Amino acid sequence: MYTSLRKKYIGDKAFYRMALAVAVPIMIQNGITQFVGMLDNIMVGRVGTEQMTGVSIANTLIFVFNLAIFGAVSGAGIFGAQFYGSGNHTGVRSAFRYKLLICTVLTVIGISVFLLFDESLIMLYLRGEGTPQEIEASLGYSKEYLHILLLGLVPFVLTQCYAGTLRECGQTVVPMVAGIVSVLVNLCFNTLLIFGFLGFPALGSAGAAIATVIARFVELAVVMLWTHLHPRKCPFIVGAYRSMRIPKELFLQITKKTLPLMINETLWAGGMALLSQAFSQHGYDVVSADNISRTISNVFNVAFLAMGSAIGIIVGQLLGANKPEEAVDTDRKLIFFSVAICFAIGGIMAAVAPLFPQIYNTTEEIRSLATKFIIITALCMPINSLANACYFTLRSGGKTLITFFFDSFYVCVLTVPLAMFLTHVVGISIVPLYLICQLVDIGKCAVGLIMIKKGIWIHNIVEGQNDEHEVLSGT
Repeated sequence: MYTSLRKKYIGDKAFYRMALAVAVPIMIQNGITQFVGMLDNIMVGRVGTEQMTGVSIANTLIFVFNLAIFGAVSGAGIFGAQFYGSGNHTGVRSAFRYKLLICTVLTVIGISVFLLFDESLIMLYLRGEGTPQEIEASLGYSKEYLHILLLGLVPFVLTQCYAGTLRECGQTVVPMVAGIVSVLVNLCFNTLLIFGFLGFPALGSAGAAIATVIARFVELAVVMLWTHLHPRKCPFIVGAYRSMRIPKELFLQITKKTLPLMINETLWAGGMALLSQAFSQHGYDVVSADNISRTISNVFNVAFLAMGSAIGIIVGQLLGANKPEEAVDTDRKLIFFSVAICFAIGGIMAAVAPLFPQIYNTTEEIRSLATKFIIITALCMPINSLANACYFTLRSGGKTLITFFFDSFYVCVLTVPLAMFLTHVVGISIVPLYLICQLVDIGKCAVGLIMIKKGIWIHNIVEGQNDEHEVLSGT
């Protein structure tokens, strides 16, 4: 029995080499990005609690936009991965063009919303206990940081379009290198502009925003230059800008899959923002403590998030290559691997929980609360990993409408209303509320495993799409 279970859930060395070849570059890129983001947060936190709180709120709002872009890129990315798996480079090119078009529309909408409703959105998080001076200062810092960060949305969006397509085509190292260069630039300018070293002005949180914008332009430059200088390794880029033509039938197919995914990511991010807003009702200190907790959590979470991306890419390619049995076996082993490593990573995170908040220049009450939040997040990491793996499995076969109900619907209909009820009606304290809101994802895991077991996700969505080459010079 042990041998049978081992064969079912654990792969051989070749399997893990293949899986890690995809996951590790993504993990390194995201890990370095989150690590520098953590240093960014710590640097701003050393300046003062008000600036740290303002930056945290602005980043929560930007997070909603980022997830909307992620959903749009990922929807087309499902087709990109399967087209690549079937050897259809024209299809990959069409998926890339779709990303550019949909992300342009979302960027215009996003910038407009942030400019028109910036103060109203920020004030949603500043209604807890806090002095008028603290609230006014945090509002000012948040608006300043948000407005500067808007300059970096265009390079961020273009980077997602290029990097996502490169990963779908097996080129995972290039986005990783671009990410490393970007975060080094970010760290360098953070040091110079936040504290004012080497004759630069000490701009505090505004300096952190400027550094982020510069880093995003650098990251885009690296990804774009490499892609356009290596057309043989990136056939999709040849003639990609000759026109924005996408076959009508394919455009409608991608839209049908993308809209639920984009709406899902946006609503999920909005749900998480509302969850943070519910937490903020427990006091001004909770906003700062939650920011500290999420900062370190983002660094440790890169492992299971990268594994989720790997599941989407690897399983999607197998489905596109008409290998459903291999896709099922690979998916099961990847899910088990993702959850297993999170038990170890969660243990490490819990061990460092009391140490990390001490770095911040803030009150002892905030540090103590942040420690409790970090421990709760660490203990619940395997649950989050399983839910994430189920989500990417369902998405790999194009079941984006199902992922909508599985993911954002669950958060918006269950988690957020539960948090609001426990906050405003029951009057529960923040620590047990934080724990309950993490544990409700157990239900999501159960639903996800049932749907995976039924095999409703096993679907080749690009079957029958011919590789009709466009008439292009140089192809």
